[in-house]
Amino acid sequence: MGKRVQYPEEVKKEVVRLKVEGVYSTQELMKKYGIKNKSQINTWVKWFKNGETHRFAQPVGKQYSYGKGPDDHDEFAQLKKKVAYYEMREELLGKVPGNRKEVVPEVFIEIVETFKHKYTVISICECFGVAKATYYRWRGKSWGPSELEKRIIDICEHLKFRIGHRMVRDLLRKEHQIKLHRNTVQKIMQKYSLQCQVKKKRQNYIAGESKVVVPNYLNRQFTASKPNEKWVTDITYLPYGEKMLYLSTIMDLYNNEILAYTISDKQDKALVLDTLRKACKGRDVYECILHSDQGAQYTSYDYQEEAEKRGIITSMSRRGNCFDNAVIESFHSSLKSEEFNPLNRGNLTNHTVREKVDTYMYYYNYWRPFSKLNCQTPIEFKVMAA
Repeated sequence: MGKRVQYPEEVKKEVVRLKVEGVYSTQELMKKYGIKNKSQINTWVKWFKNGETHRFAQPVGKQYSYGKGPDDHDEFAQLKKKVAYYEMREELLGKVPGNRKEVVPEVFIEIVETFKHKYTVISICECFGVAKATYYRWRGKSWGPSELEKRIIDICEHLKFRIGHRMVRDLLRKEHQIKLHRNTVQKIMQKYSLQCQVKKKRQNYIAGESKVVVPNYLNRQFTASKPNEKWVTDITYLPYGEKMLYLSTIMDLYNNEILAYTISDKQDKALVLDTLRKACKGRDVYECILHSDQGAQYTSYDYQEEAEKRGIITSMSRRGNCFDNAVIESFHSSLKSEEFNPLNRGNLTNHTVREKVDTYMYYYNYWRPFSKLNCQTPIEFKVMAA
């Protein structure tokens, strides 16, 4: 390979001037200035027409970008280059939260794809301090959720982000035959902010004097061998609407199904009587144990007589001991933390509060899986058992 010839900047400009003006032909210019290859003259002319006359001063070999060459000492050009660079930097960094010198790969790839028609890839990489080779390596990878992550996201979205990582792990094992450690599932859920809502603890208090108090026949035996064998009931506050509402609920411990519920603006015995009558309708409840706390509504003579008339055996927790009725207490806590999350609750009307309770009750019975039910919903478990 022959040695490269370095032509002075003045010669290049003069050759281009004569060529453009048509004074000499290419062959005549080659002979006059000792240029060995006609493509060299064509290249100089191309630079001239593209406004790249700064390249005449660059040495043989690598052609530098504008303002990057070792011989570029033009102060105005340097100033113009700096202004353009800071304008580009301000525009690009404005697309990134904060003022970060490093960005995650997926964000950087998106920025390059958006601005590569306006700025060169090299300039964008220099702005963020990312090597060009690193960018192309990142671009060759897939940065979206993996198939496993997509399945976990789908499960959480389907169940409205109301279940924890243990239940997600169990559902993956049951529905997709995927066995994972719960810590792996938890990390993926944390990565995509899929954690379930945390239940708030509440303080217990001792109610006033009771009228009719019965023993604790349930005795924390929260499992049942058949439907309508053991029920639990309780009242909870719904302080989310225009005025205070009260929710009375009855649950079957066989499959955790919500059998009946009533919402009222009064916390009286009519509230619990209405719930009891709804639960008993169409069911054989003879010798069913119905457990409650020692609230005034449950110790009233009317409530006890209604239960006795239907052949129901009433049971009551010890005074001030919420753990004796933990299952229904936990259900009410889940309803509040999942359906009435303070972050997205806003100002609700009483009508909206009622609608949200109705929606959650349907979700709880027909959609929500339980570990104790082999990852089945209450209704699904009852149907399969039947």
